Amino acid sequence: MAWLHINAPGRGVTPSARSWCACGRDLFAAGQRRALALIDDHVQHRALCPLLVSQEGKAA
Repeated sequence: MAWLHINAPGRGVTPSARSWCACGRDLFAAGQRRALALIDDHVQHRALCPLLVSQEGKAA
């Protein structure tokens, strides 16, 4: 499993994102540009992670 947590508070507060996965991935980014880059990276990770690719399409 892979999770993405995005914190986008109101004006004047720094947005952040955290991406983690069962494979051991645990990344954090603060600031708009870095958080957006981490979100894109998280999407790519979900497509390439061997733990996730082998689970796609399996019934829960």
